[in-house]
Amino acid sequence: MQLGHSPDSDDAFMFYGLAAHLVDSEGLEFEHILRDIQTLNEWAKEGKLECTAISVHAYAYVHDKYAILTHGASMGDGYGPMVVVRDPILPSDLPNVKIAVPGLMTSAFLALSLYLGGTFDYVVMPFDKIMQAVAAGEVTAGLIIHEGQLTHESLALYNILDLGHWWKDETGLPLPLGVNAIRKDLPLEVQQKASRALKASIEYSLHHRHKALHHAMTYAGDMDASTADTFVGMYVNNWTVDMGEAGKRSIQLFLDRGVERGLIPAVGPVEFVE
Repeated sequence: MQLGHSPDSDDAFMFYGLAAHLVDSEGLEFEHILRDIQTLNEWAKEGKLECTAISVHAYAYVHDKYAILTHGASMGDGYGPMVVVRDPILPSDLPNVKIAVPGLMTSAFLALSLYLGGTFDYVVMPFDKIMQAVAAGEVTAGLIIHEGQLTHESLALYNILDLGHWWKDETGLPLPLGVNAIRKDLPLEVQQKASRALKASIEYSLHHRHKALHHAMTYAGDMDASTADTFVGMYVNNWTVDMGEAGKRSIQLFLDRGVERGLIPAVGPVEFVE
C-alpha cells in the first residue's frame, strides 16, 4: 500500500514503527512516499495514493475519494500556526497588509481566512522561506507552520496571532491541521487494517521515544535535537493516537465554518474510518 507523508520530523517520528518494520502491518506492505504537503494535497485531488497525509482544508476537495483515519492527526491544542511580523502591529491591522502564506490548501490558510472573516491580501511562498521574507521586509507578515513556531524569535520576529490559541478560545477544541486519509474505493477491511497499522506505529514511537526521535532527526534539517523533540511533542501525542469524538467534532466544525463563509465547497458529514 502506498503511504504518502511529508519528510518532516513529526511524520518521520510517527511512521518510524512501520518504516523500520517494528510493528504488525496487518499483512500490508507499505511503500513510503515522501513529498511536501502541498504536493500530497494536489495528488489527493487525483486520488493518486491509497493512503496519504493531507491538510484538513484539502479534505473539502477530496472527500469524494478519501475518508479520514482517526489515527495520525496533527492537532494544535491551544497552539498552532502563527502570524509573525518584524515590526509590531496589531492583529486588527492584518487585513491592511500583505501576508506570506505557505499554500492555499493548508489548514493554516483556512484558519487565517476564518479569523479574518474572508479573503485577504497574500502571496504564496514555500513554508521555509516565509520567516526570512518577513525578516527582510519583503512582506509585512508571515503565516508560519512547522518548526518556525518555535524558532521565529531567532530572527527577531514577533508572534502577533496564534491561530491554535484563537480556535481553542472560540470552540474549546484543538485546531485540526493534518490528517491521514485513505481511499474509499479500497475494501473496508483493508482500510481498517491500514488504520490499525498506523495506530500501532504511532504508539510504538511514543513508547520508544528516544529511538523514534533519533530516526526523525534524519528529517529535521538544521533543527537541534531539543527543538525537534519539542516540535514532535506538539504534533505527535494523544490526539495523534486517536482523535476521539472531540477531534472529529473539531474537523467537522472547521470545515462547516469554511463552507458557511464561502471559503470552501460544501462538504457534508465528514467520513471517518475507525
